[in-house]
Amino acid sequence: MRSFNIAVMPGDGIGTEVMAEAIKVLDAVEKRFDVAFALTQALVGGAAYDAVGHPLPGETLKAARASHAILFGAVGGDQWDALPLHLRPEAAILGLRRELELYANLRPVTSYKALLGRSPLKPEILGDGVDMLIIRELTGGLYFGQPKGPQVYAGEKRTVDTMAYTDEEMERVLRLGFETAARRRGQLCSVDKANVLATSRRWREIAVALAPEYPQVQLSHLYVDNCAMQLIRNPRSFDVIVTENTFGDILTDEAAVVPGSIGLLPSASIGAGGVALYEPIHGSAPDIAGQGKANPLATILCVAMMLKTSFHMDDAAAAVEAAVARVIDAGYRTADLAEPGCHSVGTAAMGDLVAQAIGG
Repeated sequence: MRSFNIAVMPGDGIGTEVMAEAIKVLDAVEKRFDVAFALTQALVGGAAYDAVGHPLPGETLKAARASHAILFGAVGGDQWDALPLHLRPEAAILGLRRELELYANLRPVTSYKALLGRSPLKPEILGDGVDMLIIRELTGGLYFGQPKGPQVYAGEKRTVDTMAYTDEEMERVLRLGFETAARRRGQLCSVDKANVLATSRRWREIAVALAPEYPQVQLSHLYVDNCAMQLIRNPRSFDVIVTENTFGDILTDEAAVVPGSIGLLPSASIGAGGVALYEPIHGSAPDIAGQGKANPLATILCVAMMLKTSFHMDDAAAAVEAAVARVIDAGYRTADLAEPGCHSVGTAAMGDLVAQAIGG
């Protein structure tokens, strides 16, 4: 029997609620497939700060490094907003990315036919549905560049953020874009701002230089502002998008409107170290925490991504994805997707339904 170690980090807000449903799904996968999961619970974010005074304790980092993969819930909340930046809950996810060299974030954007009416986009734009993957560089650019912060320049106070990339940082995520597109529909759109930014001009040069190594992939380029418009005007035109950190942060949240709810979108952060982190993109949603309203499907779909990407269990991943689609097709909806005629269910009931569907 195969076995895998998973570091489970529920975090804050609805993170604990949706993680409980992901664990139900892991249990169902264990029963159906020849696999065992050893789960190590670890504190992270605001919950960790409250317990031990730091959002990313050493024990949590140790558990992450000892695991085959990490399931991450969500971090953050108003009660921690006044803390210094290095102690705020969000520092935990940034620290994990840095310490584990998680240089690329993969966000699939998939629409379900039964939910096409929930999207704010017109039916003629969505057609039969959207299936794209956005790859975001994760450890460079404005979020990590130096110098950063307040400065005095020529006698005047100013505040600086620096967008900086090495050729290696750009090449490795662009190469991942080409390799991913080659396994999908062979279309790679590289997004930059090469008409303004020096880093983007170099990004485009590297993309063009790599293209001959992947003759099966058609490379195109879009400025980030045009890409933002095309995601709304013609989302079906995209297969794989690859872009730098800040642009990717914005574009992936914009793309979340396509399937109708941010509660449906998983993500994977991968890197050179071999341990990947799987995280729903919806955040901690403290306004609904503890009320059983949260949609657990994004976290459950994180389990599917983990099974496929980290554990190479394609059949199990497909079973989880099929179970989610079956439950949606049957008309079950959490509050974010509620509509007339649907079966309204809470967080735990939705997890039960998916787990039952996996079991057959």
